[in-house]
Amino acid sequence: MTKRLTLLPGIALILMLFLIPVGIVFQQGLFDPVFTTEHFVRFATRGAYMRIFWSTLQISTVVALVCLLVGYPIAYFIVRQAPARRPFLMFLVLVPMWMSILARTYSWMVVLGKEGIINQSLIWLGLVDEPIKMLFTTGAVYVAMVQIMLPILIVTCFSSMTEIDQSLLRAARIMGASPRKAFREVFLPLSAEGAITGTLIVFILSMGFFIVPALLGGRRDAMLANVISGQVSQTNWGFAAALSIVLLGATLLVLFLVRGASAKLVHHQEEAH
Repeated sequence: MTKRLTLLPGIALILMLFLIPVGIVFQQGLFDPVFTTEHFVRFATRGAYMRIFWSTLQISTVVALVCLLVGYPIAYFIVRQAPARRPFLMFLVLVPMWMSILARTYSWMVVLGKEGIINQSLIWLGLVDEPIKMLFTTGAVYVAMVQIMLPILIVTCFSSMTEIDQSLLRAARIMGASPRKAFREVFLPLSAEGAITGTLIVFILSMGFFIVPALLGGRRDAMLANVISGQVSQTNWGFAAALSIVLLGATLLVLFLVRGASAKLVHHQEEAH
């Protein structure tokens, strides 16, 4: 009984900060003031909204995969260092997170601008004759989002990798496995769960990005969160809530599909061994 009572504050906090607000969003999106699917029909039948929806999925997926490809090797490199050096390396990884996303986005506006350090360096080196348009492009959105999300994936992978028993790798080497094979057959499967979790976290957070596409992207780089913000500004609460439900549903669907696929993969690996 005492243990159950200790859970009450956490349950109450979840209800107040998550379940009740989500319930209000569903109420706004489905009842206006009576039950209606008008907002969802509007979303599905307007090509512009569907294009932004698919663009949001595409950008979030690309950002998550790029973070995985870049962040996993970095986390592995840090784990392979002496324990005394790891805190300093992780400190370097976490330093950018001390700045707000807005501040980092404005920093990218300065770096990628026509008078920014990249364009000025290219002109100074004689590689281009005039500044290249980097701001207000899809590439700018990708670069900034990857830079913002990368530390999250590195931390997640690093935490997973530090839990791996190093004696398993030594045993593989003793049994004649090469370093590459030991990594592929032992380390990679054991660290896959952390890598998948980190990738999903990056994807989920990226789906709700608003500031980066608004400040760095062009007209065709808007994400669903930007549209929701616009509808809220126009007090179109019902349609904004419906778009929020779509965003939440798509995110949860991808989450369940990836987790299900990863569970099947782990099961097949266990059967193979």
